[in-house]
Amino acid sequence: MGRVIGVLESRGPGLENATFDSLGRPVRDLRISVTDRCNFSCVYCMPKEAFGPDHQFMPRAELLTFEEITRPATIFVTLGVRNLRLTGGEPLVRHRVAPLVAMLSAIPGVDVALTTNGSLLAQKATALRQAGLGRVTVSLDALDDATFGAINDVRFPVARVLDGIEAATGAGFGAVKVNMVVKRGVNDDSILPMARYFRGTGHIVRFIEYMDVGTTNGWRLDDVVPAAEIIERIDREFPLQPVEPRYPGEVASRYRYVDGAGEIGVIASVTRPFCRGCTRARLSADGQLYTCLFAGAAGQDLRAALRHGTPDERIRQLIVGTWTGRRDRYSEIRTSQTSARPRIEMSYIGG
Repeated sequence: MGRVIGVLESRGPGLENATFDSLGRPVRDLRISVTDRCNFSCVYCMPKEAFGPDHQFMPRAELLTFEEITRPATIFVTLGVRNLRLTGGEPLVRHRVAPLVAMLSAIPGVDVALTTNGSLLAQKATALRQAGLGRVTVSLDALDDATFGAINDVRFPVARVLDGIEAATGAGFGAVKVNMVVKRGVNDDSILPMARYFRGTGHIVRFIEYMDVGTTNGWRLDDVVPAAEIIERIDREFPLQPVEPRYPGEVASRYRYVDGAGEIGVIASVTRPFCRGCTRARLSADGQLYTCLFAGAAGQDLRAALRHGTPDERIRQLIVGTWTGRRDRYSEIRTSQTSARPRIEMSYIGG
């Protein structure tokens, strides 16, 4: 597909006024990291070897304020973004996130979602729903405390995450997506228990291939359980059939249980790269704009522009210039050499 510059009109249904990158991909989703902090130390994201007691997190003054988050988010919507997702770190460790949700949900034409480890969700689900949060995704990598505690590395119990999912349902969120990162020899024996537990509940488990995000998690290809293997394991016990994507650029491949007990998804960035359909921009907690989860260079600094009185039109130009120049397709070109290069940590720009 040829190079396309700027804001284009009428590029297919739902893409009116969309902004396309150099490979023809529209920006439809903005991931907003509200903090680089987390109360877990998950081995695939923030291992204690790199994020131990001496690790220096961002000072509060460096974080974007809620007003500074809302301003570029509003500009992104004029460029075609329809989905805003709050991430971290763990977004619920940031003080009083509900008012931010209210500010973002007031932007016309957007859906606001949040990804959380679930540890604080039971206390905050109702306030988040009342503030206008539309959807919740909860990370849960096993159902037994021994495995889950070893992964989160703070011995956080499974029951409290399940309480959070139940609270989200009670608050009116309906179906919750449950993300499980699968690492061979660590929690791959939890694939079937997770499928069994959530079958028939209305919740959707999404099994995620272990990715080489950042440079501190010790990623090896041998640790990846391919999506095809995950599907095969589940299909042997609960027959599955593929489901069409809900929308262009959906990252999860969907499957439904033949007996009607719900559906699952697999996110296969390693074995089935979906770069050519990626529509996601990422705003870090300190206001850096990135165009790929596997970014290796510094982002476009929006915080400086926001704090120096830069007019909205100039910030819009910075965003458009960053997106239209985008050529990222890391997962499609991944090799042992590319996976060895420096990359931004996932806790910095959100998963």
